[in-house]
Amino acid sequence: MFKNCIVIFFSLIIVSCSKVNTKPAQSASTTNCDCPQESTTQNTTSSTTISKLPDYALLKPAQWQDVDGYTEDELSAAWPAWMQSCSTLKNKTQQTWQAACDAAKVLNESMLNKKPSKKEVQAYFAEHFNVYSTSNLDGSDTGLITGYYQPLLKGSRNKTSQYPHPLYKQPDDLITVDLGETYPELKNRRVRGKLLTDKEGRQKLVPYPKRAEIETAPSPLAGNELVWINDQVESFFLQVQGSGLVQFENGESMHVGYADQNGQAYNSIGRVLIERGELSKDQASMQGIKNWAAKNPAKLQDLLNANPSYVFFRELPAGLTGPLGALGVPITAERSVAIDPKFVPLGAPIFLSTTMPNSTKPLKRLMIAQDTGGAIKGGVRADFYWGAGDVAGKMAGSMKQQGKIWVLLPKGFELTKQ
Repeated sequence: MFKNCIVIFFSLIIVSCSKVNTKPAQSASTTNCDCPQESTTQNTTSSTTISKLPDYALLKPAQWQDVDGYTEDELSAAWPAWMQSCSTLKNKTQQTWQAACDAAKVLNESMLNKKPSKKEVQAYFAEHFNVYSTSNLDGSDTGLITGYYQPLLKGSRNKTSQYPHPLYKQPDDLITVDLGETYPELKNRRVRGKLLTDKEGRQKLVPYPKRAEIETAPSPLAGNELVWINDQVESFFLQVQGSGLVQFENGESMHVGYADQNGQAYNSIGRVLIERGELSKDQASMQGIKNWAAKNPAKLQDLLNANPSYVFFRELPAGLTGPLGALGVPITAERSVAIDPKFVPLGAPIFLSTTMPNSTKPLKRLMIAQDTGGAIKGGVRADFYWGAGDVAGKMAGSMKQQGKIWVLLPKGFELTKQ
């Protein structure tokens, strides 16, 4: 039955959003500033063409001296994030990950569990890793670098007049089909929907309700609330980010993270506002959209409904050092990024050469690819995690830079072996 459903709803294929997870999933997949994205070859190339490419097909061997800014970065600042990756990568089938992570553990122990120095980190990667450049499908080596963050929201475990906006848990009737299990060339592609019984008693998979249907009163998901939020716009942007911290009036808090998504395509409300003449392209940042919403409350629901995608949440364990990324480990502010796992192995160290948000000031750092996101597509594409709170949100919301990416892989890593 599901195989027939896959054929019928092939057009609904989307990449799972794990943003933070978060990202995308990640986060929730999406453009984290909800600003319009520049068109790229990746965006205009059919998903069928991309799916036929082998994983990591755009990675090419490079030299360490080719990596722009590598010797300038304080590499040791990325070491804790790399050790977080190793907690998962050491279980991968490719033994090269295990060997590299074992060597990292030995280095850690020799430092009495203190962070190794920049020179020691550089020597470690030179001994155990090779470096690869990546590109876009058209061969260009520069791509879009955006940012995301962990929102801090005010909420309640119960609905009140002050907290009327729900975050929903994953619905019981939501069905997610992993297309890669049937069609290997569609690895990391999923279709979502729910079962509907027709007049003849036959079941078929139909699209899950859009945002406009979910946010009607009464909602078809009534009774499935996880927590209640005081601000509808903040709730929307939490779905864009995929993860956040909800603070209660009694001083307690709840980490919430991406659980799943309704399967509907994501549509940037920033782009919608531009198309409607409500904002200019320069104004369509996250803060610009929030300012617009404050001035136009009567138009807000119609704007939000223009994005049919809807994200569901789950409560995360207390005490996390950061949001959980698609790799399943807490991500690290200013050292973790979301990437497209079709082109960059999830968990791998990468080196990012870009600029600070709305600036020409260089931003060249060793990062760890620990997350994914539905809008993060292509070989040269990354989402930079800035951390939690308003300051991080402003940095993330204004980041739309151009940059280059190099990927570090353990010596002996087989690019064609999953």
